[in-house]
Amino acid sequence: MRTRCLALLRRDPFSAACIAVLLIVLLAGLFAPWLAPNSPVETAVRLKYQPMSWQFPLGTDNLGRCVFSRLLFGIRTTVFYAFGTMLVTVTLGAGLGLLAGMLRGRFEAVLMRVCDVMLAFPAEVVILAVVGLLGPGIENILLAVIGVKWAWYARMVRSTVVQYTHRNYVRYAQVIGAPPSHVLRRHLLPVTAAEIATLASVDVASVILLISALSFLGLGVQPPTPEWGSMLNEAKTVMLVQPMQMLPAGIAIVVVVMACNGLGDFLRDQLDVGRERRQTAGVQSADKKDAHV
Repeated sequence: MRTRCLALLRRDPFSAACIAVLLIVLLAGLFAPWLAPNSPVETAVRLKYQPMSWQFPLGTDNLGRCVFSRLLFGIRTTVFYAFGTMLVTVTLGAGLGLLAGMLRGRFEAVLMRVCDVMLAFPAEVVILAVVGLLGPGIENILLAVIGVKWAWYARMVRSTVVQYTHRNYVRYAQVIGAPPSHVLRRHLLPVTAAEIATLASVDVASVILLISALSFLGLGVQPPTPEWGSMLNEAKTVMLVQPMQMLPAGIAIVVVVMACNGLGDFLRDQLDVGRERRQTAGVQSADKKDAHV
């Protein structure tokens, strides 16, 4: 499997570049305290709008802070929070969807009605309403995102589980006495991997944009914590006289979002192929068992 993925990456340079960009960004954020040449929050007004140099690789902002250092530490508040939020969202939504698809009955009915209520409103409107009620702050944004997006995964996974529960290879596993946890882990969860991976990668990109947008509006990460959206907010006031202030954070957002979408396309293609092979093998195996009987 690993060899096949490496071979496919060599034939698909765009996907390889997207994965490389994400790895570099994540490592840069992880090792930001050692890579940053200056403090991301220390101000020195006399050094404001310094040009690029060895001391300040991307210059300084309106308060004399190192733009490059703030860009590195901004990975933690923009990218890391987005990945962490989606990890919690996927775990919660997929877990509830699997249980609903397996248990059925009243639990499934109640869960699906809750999902219907959550999905009846545009996600952005609900998130803005929650942030407006709870107040600005990155914690409130992340809670709002989890509260809104888990329903998508619960409904999607539940539909997939219901669809594949009636397949021959799943029924055979149940007939021979395989425990429900084995059926979920070996037969039902793998067929949902493509949908989960594709939707999660796209949602990571949307959460990055959401965090940056709300921080740009002053509702997200609060100063002086470095964050890409707040960096754009601070740079917009001098956009005409200091246009270079907008470029680092803006380019970083565009590149990371594009890389997340490219990763989603790659995972969808690979997992779809693997799912088709598993389905074919499972159907053939079940047919052989039926013919033998």
